[in-house]
Amino acid sequence: CCLKNRWRTCSSPACIMYLDNVHTYNMVSVEAGDEAVLSCPYVSKLSLLMVTWKKKCSTCCLLAYRRDHNETSKLKCSERVMWKYSPDSDPALRIYPVNLGDEGNYTCEVVSSAGNFLFFSYLTVIVRPTVTLTYDKSRVAVCQASAGKPAAEISWIPASNHSTEEEVHHPNGTVTRVSYLGWVNSALPNVTCLVTHPATNQIMSLDLSLCLYTQMPGCVRQLSTAG
Repeated sequence: CCLKNRWRTCSSPACIMYLDNVHTYNMVSVEAGDEAVLSCPYVSKLSLLMVTWKKKCSTCCLLAYRRDHNETSKLKCSERVMWKYSPDSDPALRIYPVNLGDEGNYTCEVVSSAGNFLFFSYLTVIVRPTVTLTYDKSRVAVCQASAGKPAAEISWIPASNHSTEEEVHHPNGTVTRVSYLGWVNSALPNVTCLVTHPATNQIMSLDLSLCLYTQMPGCVRQLSTAG
């Protein structure tokens, strides 16, 4: 049974030894504000003694369940951190809503009659950037993806050798990326900014001739948004 299902509790000593030496690493990515669920593989109710979730830091949350007393305990945990289901049947951890401070390493320790098992998860928090497309009278279009995590990618249509880029790293781990495009070809007054990010893809278009000479707000258009 060890080879068929590494998480199944087996009576074979060799299987128990194999399980005790297995450390799994689960990568979870969640957008800020959404729900994060960190799984801890199921252990039979008959063999389960205790389950403990903890984040890797001295002042972080600890969540535990003892089957013999049928009780749960929380230490330094906010109301956002809880069991997803009943811990004696599925000890998954739920965090909702997720924020940037939740990012990091989590450990689920299962104590059972078959042995002790450790399961590791790393939670990555993604932050959707705020995207704007503006212009100025020096004929420069400015495409900005503010406070995203990770940093958004910005490209232009048509592609140009006259674009420059800069980025600002904020203390909370988010990044603002700005791309500047000089308008040097009056025969191509329309430029399109493409912003790609794990949480969103956005396309915005700007009619520079309309923006520069009429100052009409409609010169910048949102063409599409995904995510």
